[in-house]
Amino acid sequence: MLQKKTYQAKQQGPHFFETKGPNAPKWYMVDAKDQVVGRISTLIARVITGKHKATYTRHADTGDFVIVLNADKVALTGNKWDGKLYRRHTGYVGGLKTATAAQMLARNPEEILRQAVWGMTNKSSLARHQMKKLKIYTGSEHPHVAQGPKALPAGAVRRTNVARKAAAK
Repeated sequence: MLQKKTYQAKQQGPHFFETKGPNAPKWYMVDAKDQVVGRISTLIARVITGKHKATYTRHADTGDFVIVLNADKVALTGNKWDGKLYRRHTGYVGGLKTATAAQMLARNPEEILRQAVWGMTNKSSLARHQMKKLKIYTGSEHPHVAQGPKALPAGAVRRTNVARKAAAK
């Protein structure tokens, strides 16, 4: 039986990803308005790690860039605005800082999505590099117009009940 040839991505020079050619990273844009944080972050994590491509390789960065707009208008289900806690430590004794999701939204709304996507990636130097491909903005404007970002395919973006309710209003 003949075996088909497979493709394995290679690191090109100092980059983790191929800079030119058909496997070069593309730029995608996602509107997070009225989207549930967990559902949209799973989609974003798959795209920045490259698992949506047939050329996915674990040890090389085959992912694409993602621009997220309207990060301040995300939705959380249930009682998570007051019940979900974000913890960080300053490094000093007794330096545990805690904030609710509502406080995080008021202080730094991009960090809610960034931490959700980070929780869905492997914890490695490659994942830290892949997180740099995630660009999150609170408004509907972004400085990456020159890269020509495209919207994600319609099949990849899910409309949730929260988004349908918001659209009906």
